[in-house]
Amino acid sequence: MKVAVIRYNAGNIRSVAFALERLQVDFEITDHPETIQSADKVIFPGVGEASSTMNYLRNTKLDEVIKSLKQPTLGICLGMQLLCSHSEENNTNCLGIFEDVVKRFPAGNIKIPHMGWNNLQKVSGWLDSALEDQYVYFVHSYYVPVNPHTVAQASYGSPFSAAMRKGNFFAVQFHPEKSASAGIKILRCFFQQPD
Repeated sequence: MKVAVIRYNAGNIRSVAFALERLQVDFEITDHPETIQSADKVIFPGVGEASSTMNYLRNTKLDEVIKSLKQPTLGICLGMQLLCSHSEENNTNCLGIFEDVVKRFPAGNIKIPHMGWNNLQKVSGWLDSALEDQYVYFVHSYYVPVNPHTVAQASYGSPFSAAMRKGNFFAVQFHPEKSASAGIKILRCFFQQPD
């Protein structure tokens, strides 16, 4: 199995690489369209800001590459949000794989960003049911509401999508590469998906 990790102007690619090394996965960090399109699995990681990242993806044509992918593709954190149709972060049009709009956590009784460990709820779909109530690591100020593609929720003020799936596109709001044994299990769930 060959895994392509998309290289673009976002953080956390090295921590994803370390997690893949621990799993002994054959991977390449790349922005080369042919390498990405020919991989068995693709990871679209991300820590950053939506509008500047989308501008970069459009300028490098990586937006079209991502939308064209037919193999299992996993968006992580910002990667998950950019797979949606729109983000409230700087009023940004995104890739539109998922129809959903990314919302900012409302100011009030919760601290923003949502940062730290939180448990998964209502786990289904491509995720192992043993992950129910397991803790994973989040860092985000924006979230995707619960929707028909949600396969796991977390709650911070109110429930939001912790993981989603639509066709060959998989997505997690948390960082599996920073989520200890639960994160490793989640990456394995993704890698077990048929090509």
